[in-house]
Amino acid sequence: NGHIQVLVVAYNLCWEIADLYSYLVLVLDPQRYEGHEHRYVEFSIPDMLQMMGRAGRMGIDESAKFLVLCHGPRKEYFRKFLYESLPLESHLDHFLHDHLNAEIVARTIESKHDVIDWLTWTFYYRRLTKNPNYYNLQGVTGEYINDHLSELVEKTVEDLEAAQCVTIEDDVTLSAANLGIIISYYYIRHSTIQTFAKSLNESRKLKTLLEILSASSEFEEIPIRHGEERLLHLLNDTVQFKAEDREKLNEPSRKANILLQCHFGRIPVSADFATDQRFILEQSIRLVHAMIDVISSNGWLRPALMAMELSQMITQAVWVTYSPLWQLPHFDEQLVEECKKAGVNDVIDLINMENEDRNKLLDMDETQLKLVAEVCNAYPTIDMKTVVMKKDELVASEAITVAVSLSRDIDSDVVPPVHAPYYPLNKEEYWWVIIGDPSQNRLLAIKRLVIQKEATAKLVFTLDEPGNYQFKIYLVCDSYTGADQEENIVFNIHPKQTNETEEPSNMHQ
Repeated sequence: NGHIQVLVVAYNLCWEIADLYSYLVLVLDPQRYEGHEHRYVEFSIPDMLQMMGRAGRMGIDESAKFLVLCHGPRKEYFRKFLYESLPLESHLDHFLHDHLNAEIVARTIESKHDVIDWLTWTFYYRRLTKNPNYYNLQGVTGEYINDHLSELVEKTVEDLEAAQCVTIEDDVTLSAANLGIIISYYYIRHSTIQTFAKSLNESRKLKTLLEILSASSEFEEIPIRHGEERLLHLLNDTVQFKAEDREKLNEPSRKANILLQCHFGRIPVSADFATDQRFILEQSIRLVHAMIDVISSNGWLRPALMAMELSQMITQAVWVTYSPLWQLPHFDEQLVEECKKAGVNDVIDLINMENEDRNKLLDMDETQLKLVAEVCNAYPTIDMKTVVMKKDELVASEAITVAVSLSRDIDSDVVPPVHAPYYPLNKEEYWWVIIGDPSQNRLLAIKRLVIQKEATAKLVFTLDEPGNYQFKIYLVCDSYTGADQEENIVFNIHPKQTNETEEPSNMHQ
């Protein structure tokens, strides 16, 4: 409508304004600060073309202007690449590890020969002969191309094997390993799962889990802007787990760590930090779920439970030590304290109150009370029943099956999305059912599932030694705090019977 005459846009938003056009687009000094390298670099040509594409309003302007104010010697450089067509090249070789792993998991590729055949169908293969210098190719004959592809495949497969993502049999056959299946399922990088596998162990605490999560390769794309280090120092002083090495606060992993902690404490951040924080949160849930799978594969109970609590913290923007009431709308520190004095410690206590007492305690208007009621009604209340199958016939070294029946107290057949106003995406509930021995920090069986009105799960494990056992069954939500449950199971394992019988003695006195 012409109300906005001038719009100032930051460089990193040039791809997010695809529906905005103007008669004049002006680029002031096409350089940006590259925090990873601590220097200024020029805008890339694709970015400049995207900015130039914003010039000209369809149906309004017969012509438009795109003006670049730059250093004199760079004028011809930009003129050449903006006026002439830009060749499109493949970057598949930079990301081949993750693509190749996904194909191996899907069994599209089962050998090194299959990899080379697969590469011949790619755009990368087509561009090798068209622009060999770009791909460091010494020649364009069949021999040079085969050597180049063979070397690329060997190096990529060796890296995946070193990351424990694939296994190689007879130096030819490829098959997916457990970590490879995990990164394919959660769509994360092989370098991230390698970090998880090397850094996680049975004694990790919440602080260390947060540091390992922040070191994920996905967060390397977080921009480091000029002058941000001072602001990161200020935020570092306010968070719970402060960085010991204050000289490295401008590294992406440390920045991700601080912004995650700001999210848990609901600490306000600047607009640029809020953009970065949103990117971090969008990646974090699937990374935490992958971390839980790695921990569970090693049979560690306590780190798995802590990682599940970390998932709840990311979704609800609370520390695990906070009252579950913080998840409700319009609740602040003062109201949570008043509820605590009234004996209301969690959402279930609030639901069970008399309406008159609840309204008096909350002291909210009708609109606010209605929103609180909607969130309380959507809060999961799960009834869990467990049965040890053939409990009197359990034998050492044979499968033990525990059946878990879950039912939700809900009026509709469809569970609403998770109430998570501080989380940037729509979130669906997931639950883990776990059998563990807390005294030994041992995780015996785990299953992830979605609970609508009812759900069942069968967890199978084995025990080698006979005797009496007491374990715990945990039901843990990935989205809400205070909704978890646990109960004990007790059973006896009998010794395994052998078919050997003693030979009668032939000796007589």
